[in-house]
Amino acid sequence: MNNDNQNNQERREESTTGLPSSSASARMIEAQQLPIRAYLDQTVVPILLTGMSQLVKDRPANPVEYLAHFLLKNNPMKESGTGNGSGS
Repeated sequence: MNNDNQNNQERREESTTGLPSSSASARMIEAQQLPIRAYLDQTVVPILLTGMSQLVKDRPANPVEYLAHFLLKNNPMKESGTGNGSGS
């Protein structure tokens, strides 16, 4: 099973039980034990790079606020994390 399918399955398990799946919990524990650079590379850098790429395409008047909205709307840890980061 690839990572996307596994992540989708875990989200379904979380939404039906209200609790994280055991493999999701194991990954959270593993992430907490990683060195700082590896932790950031796995958890923050991918979404941050995506947000910054969108930011340079749109070039908003307030880039920090734009990026903050993008990160909140597209948070991979939040089940309803869909959005395009376009402000408001």
